[in-house]
This record gives sequence, C-alpha cells and structure tokens, in this order.
Amino acid sequence: MTEIQNPTEEPVVEPAVATEPVAAETTATVAEPVAETTEEPVTEEAVEEPQAETSTTSIATYATKAEVVARLKALAESDEEVTRQELDSLKSNFYRIHHQEADAAYKKFVEEGGNAEEYAPAPNLEETEFKELMAILREKRAAAAAAQEQEREENYQKKLEIIEKIKAITENPDEINRAYNDFKELQQQWNDIKEVPAEKATNLWKTYQQAVEAFYDTLKLSNELRAYDFKKNLAHKTALCEAAEKLAEEPDVIVAFRKLQQLHQDFREIGPVANDLREQIWTRFKDASTVINKRHQEHFEARKQKEEENLAKKTAICETIEGINIDDLKTFAEWNALSEKITALQAEWKTIGYAPQKMNTKIFERFRAACDNFFTRKNEYFQTVRDNLNQNYAQKLELVEKAEALKDSTDWKSTTDVLIDLQKKWKEIGTVPKKYSDQIWERFNAACDAFFAAKKEANQGAHAEQTTNMEKKKGIIDMLAAIVPDEFEGDLRAKLREAQEEWNKIGHVPFKEKDKLYQLLREQMDRLYGFANQSAAKRRLDRFKESIKNGNGSDLRSRLMRQLDILRNEIKTYENNLGFLNLSSKSKQGNALVEELNRKMDKLKADMEEVKAKIAALEEQK
Repeated sequence: MTEIQNPTEEPVVEPAVATEPVAAETTATVAEPVAETTEEPVTEEAVEEPQAETSTTSIATYATKAEVVARLKALAESDEEVTRQELDSLKSNFYRIHHQEADAAYKKFVEEGGNAEEYAPAPNLEETEFKELMAILREKRAAAAAAQEQEREENYQKKLEIIEKIKAITENPDEINRAYNDFKELQQQWNDIKEVPAEKATNLWKTYQQAVEAFYDTLKLSNELRAYDFKKNLAHKTALCEAAEKLAEEPDVIVAFRKLQQLHQDFREIGPVANDLREQIWTRFKDASTVINKRHQEHFEARKQKEEENLAKKTAICETIEGINIDDLKTFAEWNALSEKITALQAEWKTIGYAPQKMNTKIFERFRAACDNFFTRKNEYFQTVRDNLNQNYAQKLELVEKAEALKDSTDWKSTTDVLIDLQKKWKEIGTVPKKYSDQIWERFNAACDAFFAAKKEANQGAHAEQTTNMEKKKGIIDMLAAIVPDEFEGDLRAKLREAQEEWNKIGHVPFKEKDKLYQLLREQMDRLYGFANQSAAKRRLDRFKESIKNGNGSDLRSRLMRQLDILRNEIKTYENNLGFLNLSSKSKQGNALVEELNRKMDKLKADMEEVKAKIAALEEQK
C-alpha cells in the first residue's frame, strides 16, 4: 500500500455496520399512569419518550464508484427516506473501492518497473460529484429532522391549550357535570396528538394528569358511570397486557422494544380501573415489560462490549503512531522503515469494526492526526514555535507599557483593579523568547511594585484617621453608659438626640469595629429611651386618671377598646414579619432589620399596656 502523506477526507474505511443511537440503549423506566378518579390517585413516575431505533435492514454493497454515485443520485431525486446507515455504507463503499483501485494501480506501476518513489496516484475523478451528492442528502436529512421537530413543538403547544381548557372547566364547579362530554372530547384530542419534544414530555404529562385529577376531584359522577368506565378501562389494559406478553416471542429485539414503548403510551392514556384491581393489572403489565427491557438491555450490552474492544484496539494503534519520536529521524532509511510500519497499521485499522458512537469520530480524527503529524516536516513545527514565542512577547510588551503608564496613578481603587487584571492576563500568556524573558518581566514587576508601594503609604494615613474616629465614638458610648436615669437632671430625650447627632458627624471607623460599636450604642440608647418612655407613659396615665375624675370619661372606653384592637393587630403583623425574616435572612443587614422590628414591637406593646391601664382606671372610676 502507498504511503499516505496527506490523507483524504477518510483514509480509513470502516465496515458498514448499522449503529444504534446511544439514547436507545437505556432501558425505559415504566410507571403506572396517574389514575383519573376521585379516590386514592396513583402517583406516576417519569416515563421517557422512546427514541427511534436505527433500522436493521441490510444495505447493499457496490462493485464500482459509478454504482455508488448512481445510488446517491437516485436518493437525491426521489422522496425515498434517506437513512444514516445507508449514507455511511455508501461512503464506506466509495472509499473502499477507491483505495482498492489505488492499490492495484500502485502495484501495477511497480511490477512494470516503475520507481516507487516517483509514483503519483491518479486523481479521484468521481469524488467531487460524490461529495456534492452527499452534501445534498445530508441537507435533505436535516430538513426532515427539522420538520419533525417543528411538528413536535406544535403538538406541545396544542397539548398545553388542552390542559388550560380542562383547568377552565374545573374552575366552574356548578357547570362541571354538563361539561363532562366536553372533557372527554378534550381527552380524545389529547390522545390524537402524537409526539412532543422529548425533554418536555414528562413535565407536560404530569401537568396534564394534575389537571385531569383536579377535574375528577370536582366532578360528581354516579357510581354506575364510574363502574362502567372502570370496566371499559380494565378491558383495554388487559388487552395491552396480553400484547406486551406476546412481544416476548418477537425475534427482533429492537422491534419488540419499539412496540413496547407504544404499548406504554397507550397504557398511560387509558383511564383508571377499579381500586382493588389497579395494582394487579399494573403488576402484570410491568412484569411483561421487564422481560422485553431485559432482552433489549442485554442486546446493547453485548454490542457495547464489542465496540469497547474495537476502541481499545484502535487506541493502541494511535498510541503506537503517536509514540514515534519524529525528532530522532535523521536518514531516509529511518523514514522509509517507519513509513512501512504506519502503512501496516493503516491496513490493520481497516479490519477493525466501529468503536462506540460517541467516540468513533474522535478516535478516527486522532488516528488521522497521528498520520498527518508523522508526515509533517520538522522545520514547520519549529517555525510555529518561534511565531508563538514572538506573539507572546508582543502581548506581554503591551502589558508592560500599560503598567508603566499607571505606576504613578493616585486613583487607588480603579488602578488597583486594572493592574490586577493585567497580572491575570500576564499569567495567561505563554512564554517568550529566552533572550527577552528576564528583561520584560523585570520591567512589568517594577511598574506594579512602584504603584502598590505608593498605595500602601497612602492607606496608612487613612487608617490613622479611622482609629481617631473610633475613639471618639467610644467616648460617646462611655458617656451614655455613665448616665443613671433616676439621677439625671434635665431633658433626657434632648441629651440622647444630641449624642446621636454628634455620633453621626463622626467619620468612618475601622470596618471590623463598625458593627460592634453600633451595637454598643444601640444598647445604651434603648436603655435610656426605655426609661424616658416609661416616665412619659406614667405621666400620661396620671393625667388621664385626673381627667376622668373631673367627669371627662364618657365614650372613652369604646375608643380605648378600638385602640387596643388596633395595637394587637399591629403587634401580630410585626410578629409574622419577624417570623419570615428569621427564616429567610442570615445577613448582617437582615439582622439589623430584625432588631429594628423588635424595637418597634416593644414600643407597641408598651402602648398597649398603657391603654390597658387606662381601661382599668375607667373600670375603677365606675
């Protein structure tokens, strides 16, 4: 076989083996559909939409490239369904024939006395038309798939509309019995609509079942009608069980599995049976499904094992080629010997079947890349390396110039962010030519160090000012802590307002001390305001008692009772809000809000006690 220095689109031809879609290898999870009844609804588990199985129909082989092209033309000009398996087979046949013809031509050239080194393969004249037809057919398949997806999306929207109509019927209980026939018609419409997008199917079905359950929970059907429905549904489900059991005799595992998916869809769309028969009929159907699923799983496990073995063999070939140290090749004999070795590995590759679908393309690309790399001249690689080093140098030089332009900046915050970003970009850029490496790094590092040293010196002054502010605020706290309310002379409230104003005028303190100082201030303020509020409340109560002694108590009791109810409702509202905050907020800001609500609630409770005292004074006056 000739040396492949520039592999074509597919230098290695895979045998025509039908590939099953990966999604179909998973055994479907089956679950009893939700019962449409007002008694003990059955919970449904997710049932995935079955994936279309790959056709197992045998595909013809061809003797000439012209026959392959003719078949492609026929497919392109007709309405016949184009399968992926046939396209893969046609492609495999085309390149198999091409390589056979190329090998034969090469052998004939050598046998007739030609110099092997001077051999030039004939061009592949049919390849251009072949690729054009393949592109047309791929577009044809893509268009068909898009149309199917559009139809599924339209079906999804139709089913959403049906759910909303069922909900609308359920929301009018007075008319629900008259709407029963409308409900059954909507169910029939639902069943008539076929596939929806697979990723939406489960949630859509659950939403539909919830709407149906809500309808049956509201609907007051007669026992005779329900018994009739149960009997009819039992007959349908029994027939489905028998059909599922008969599938065990189906010789084609894939066909049996696909038919089982349709049976599950039918089973889900049938309503409930009598309560005492539900578990029995479902168990029978599930047991029959288990037999088919087990056969299906065993089938794909066996094929998967074979594909894994093929992948291991192909990986070993790739590792062999990749392990060749091209840099050590110095003579023509060495290159020729390794060329023969790689040619033999290419021939071996053709005898190995498909790898797993998700890895098949990747392993082929790895193999092709290894072959291409072997025939790439060493000096091209070195040129690429030099270009990369020079490009990295240009990028880092640009970063150096930006850093040097910012080293004298006094905009500490924004410049810090910019320099940190430049440092991150520096790390992401690769190495530069060795003769420039130390020089460019020293320039960049010096610019960054100059800025951060200046920033550190500036921040030391700001820290001293915050420390002074902290001492001032501690002085206010100590002054408040020294006040004894009973011994204070003058207006205590005015004193507290004055202290608060002085506190607000003081600037920032160290961040880690901020919350602690504020908490100490609030404790003193709450203590002193609490005393001031109690004194004010006592004075108001004394004035109230004096006023009712002078005959001013008419209609007061009813007004006080209304005021008491208002206060109780406000306190209840605050308690509910506090409950939500305690459950949802764990931040410092949330804790501050909780403290503020607690203070307001304490004030409301104090007001409520004052109102209760006034009511008690009225009672004593009577």
